[in-house]
Formats: sequence, C-alpha cells, structure tokens
Amino acid sequence: MAQIVDPDAGTVFVGGGGEGHAAAQNLLLKFANRHGLIAGATGTGKTVTLQTLAESFSLAGVPVFMADVKGDLAGISKSGNTESALNDAFQKRATQIGITLDYQAMPVTFWDIWGERGHPVRTTPAEMGPLLLARLMDLSDAQEGVLNIAFRIADEEGLALLDLADLQAMLVWVGQNAKDLSLKYGNVSTASVGAIQRALMVLENEGGKLLFGEPALALADMMRCDASGKGMVNILSAEKLMNSPRLYATFLLWLMSELFEQLPEVGDPEKPCIAFFFDEAHLLFDNAPPALVAKIEQVARLIRSKGVSLWFISQNPADLPEDVLGQLGNRVQHALRAFTAKDQKALRLAAENYRPNPAFETAEAIQSVGTGEAVTSLLEAKGVPGMVQRTLIRPPLTLLGPIPDADRAALNQASDMAAKYGKTVDRESAAELLKKRAEGAAQEAGKTQAVNGDGDLWKMEPEHSRGRRYDPSIQIPAEPKPRAKASNRDTIASAFGKSLARQLGTKTGQALVRGVLGSLFRGK
Repeated sequence: MAQIVDPDAGTVFVGGGGEGHAAAQNLLLKFANRHGLIAGATGTGKTVTLQTLAESFSLAGVPVFMADVKGDLAGISKSGNTESALNDAFQKRATQIGITLDYQAMPVTFWDIWGERGHPVRTTPAEMGPLLLARLMDLSDAQEGVLNIAFRIADEEGLALLDLADLQAMLVWVGQNAKDLSLKYGNVSTASVGAIQRALMVLENEGGKLLFGEPALALADMMRCDASGKGMVNILSAEKLMNSPRLYATFLLWLMSELFEQLPEVGDPEKPCIAFFFDEAHLLFDNAPPALVAKIEQVARLIRSKGVSLWFISQNPADLPEDVLGQLGNRVQHALRAFTAKDQKALRLAAENYRPNPAFETAEAIQSVGTGEAVTSLLEAKGVPGMVQRTLIRPPLTLLGPIPDADRAALNQASDMAAKYGKTVDRESAAELLKKRAEGAAQEAGKTQAVNGDGDLWKMEPEHSRGRRYDPSIQIPAEPKPRAKASNRDTIASAFGKSLARQLGTKTGQALVRGVLGSLFRGK
C-alpha cells in the first residue's frame, strides 16, 4: 500500500494514474516550490483536490494558507468518519489506487478580516505600501503620485502610518501644504488629495478600517506546526470578502509580498516552508494595472527560492497571465467544457501545456475526465515535467463541507491566537502626532498675540496699529477735520475779487474803474 506522505522519499501521494489507476502519482516535496495549478470547470472536483493537497502538506509538516471562498473548507478541521454517506465510495477509491484511508483531522486556525468567523487579520498602510493601496482604491496615475508623496513625507518626518486615520490625517496635511510641497516633490493637486480621501472613505465602508490597524499579522504565526508535527492549516474566511474582489486580491498579494520580503533565500529546500492556495485566482488579475500584474509575476517568479509553494485555483488556465502560468510546474487539470469556439480554443491551449502521453490524446482526456478525476503532470527528478496522466485523485482524510458555527467558535476560543489578535491596539502615530503639532502651533501663535505693551508687537506708533485688534487702552489721536470744498461758483467769484483787488493797486486799474463808473452814471 502506498503512503500518503513518505518522509524518506520526500513525496506526497496525489492519486492513482495509468492503467486501472494503479500507478502512484506523487508530488515531490523538493519541487513543490515550483508552484502549481488546479483548474477545471465548476463541479469537477477542484475543491476536493485543494483539500487533499492541503492535508498532504500538513501531514508533511508544511504550514498551509488557503482562502475559503465558499465556506466549505472548514471541514479540514474535523476527521472524516465511516458513517458519512461518501464513506463507501471513498473506501472503494482508496482500494483502487492503493492507499489506506486513515481518517484524521488537521490543526486549523481561522482568520477573518472582519473578525467575525476567525481571528482578525490586520496590516498597516505602511506595510502595504502605496502601490497596493493605489490598486485597492483604483487610483489614477496622478493620484497614485500624490499618495507616494504622502508616504515619502511620512517616512522622512517619522510619522507612522498604522491605520486609515493616520493616512487620512497625512493627506489632510499634504493638501494644506500643497503649494510648498509642489516645489520639492512635484505637483500636488488638492483635487487629487480629495479624490484619494473619497476612495479611502469607500474603502472604509467596505471593511478596510478593520483591515488596517494593530496588532498587524505576524507571518510567523501562520508558519507553525502543532505538537504532533503537523503543519498549521490557516483558513481565511472569504465568503464576505468575495463581495469586495479588489480588497480580496490586494490582501492576497500583500501576503505574498510580505513573504517575499521577510523570508531568507534558501534555494531548493527539501520541502516548502509554507504552501499558499489562492482560490478564484483570476481575481488577482482582473482589471489589474500593468504595474500590479508585473508585481505578481515578480513575486511568483522569485519567491520559489524563499521556499514558498504557490497554488493557483481557477476554472480555466487562460485566466492567468502567460508569465505566471509559465512558472507553474505541477498541474492538476480537471475537466474543461468546450461548448463554444472560445472554449475549444482554450481547451487546445491547455492541452499544449502538457508533456504528451502516447496512450491518449490530452485534449480529449481533459474534456472527458469525470468528477474526482484529473489530468495531471507533476515534476519528476531534476525538475523535468512528468508525462501527462489520467489520475484518480485520492479521497480526503478530513470532513468534506462546512462545520457548525458553534464548532468554529470553540476552535477560535481555544486557539492561542485569540489573546494576541483579539483586541485592537491604537499607538501614537501620524494622526496623533500631526494633531499635537497643530495644537502646539496654535498655542505658540496665541502666546505671540498675547504679549503685553512691553512686547515687540506693541512698540509701534499708535497710528500704525489700526489694523490690530481693538484695545481701549491705546489712544489714537483724531485727525483734523478737512475743510469743506467750495462750489465752482464760489471759486470763480473769489478769483475775480482777488484779481480786482490787485488791479486797484495800480494806476491803470484805477483809471479803468473810474471809466466804468463814469459810463454807468452817464447812462443812468
């Protein structure tokens, strides 16, 4: 009988292939960090394959992270049982592929961004960075540039961005000082600041306020084993998260980025240090800007040497970019349905990605495999792709489907993560520091204005202080009243009188006056 996990050979049993499904199809743990793909149409068995692989990694002492988008992966925390309706079918399949079905549970830690169905998952804006935040809020290039400026200034000024309130306060400060900042960092538009603030408000309404804060998730708390040596299975409750696909995609990308930055280079270890399963993987790439897709491709390409195994689960391999698809060495392809010309083209492309098997046509096999069966290609010695095989996937050791809420709550309460992540911590950070600065500046301005008469503010002359606030102790001399303006008629008469007076002082003027008066009397 085959072993599900063979520590000596460094393999995990995936299923039985070949004639009568009697040939063991094993995944080499040494090459599990070359990543993998689980694809297939709805209802073909992808979720069961995901669960069985997660079980195998856990049994091998490899911690696992997976997002539960349908709420049916929690059963991995419970042992399968002989009273299950599927027990007879599972026992028959186990006998056919040559294994013993030893039902057992796996150690599980539940996580939830909202903190409702698992321990809260938090990070900080500083850890996520402006690129992922810009993707999360769907910002334009100009708005992303302003966000980068805000992060740069926060770093230079020692203002920690630990939650949304910190980032919002930082953006307010940037908007208030936009003119001065534009000279050093480039154009800072208050309109862009306002657009970012609106996007933050939308993000806050979608649950982003719960995502950002402290204590932030420590990756070491995911990369644990229990007392028996089984790897911890970390399940992210994503049923509600799926309603915010941008938040879901950005969070998963942040996890990969954190692993890439924090883990040391180990080359090709004997087994992965952690295995990630990304269900509904197309959400990572739908409508993503080129810069973000490039980031995902970079992480997928380089994180292999950190000992991380990434598994992408999607309905069609075409959902993933070519550069990412090319990094996936281990493949489990469930049935694809080719009802349209586009589906037939996708089927042919999927078949071309496998090393041919002369025993059957790959494209035909992909279309005809039944539920629980898949076309597999697993890396062999020296990393060579294995020949494609029609494989009957082994049955799970754990319970299929969801578990009661009471059982989930009991597991959460018993977990040692409850004490660490149960309560939010609000340290002094950017929002508080900026508030203190503003209050200090206001107090300093108040002290300056409150200086008494001996102070510098009041040493000027009274007439120069009229623009100041009214102070009855300061006497300002009244200005003299201006003379009333004369009318035009008064001005002409006055000028004539002055001229006449001057002329009377001369002989010519006196003779002129006598002549005028004589004429008047004679005429009379």
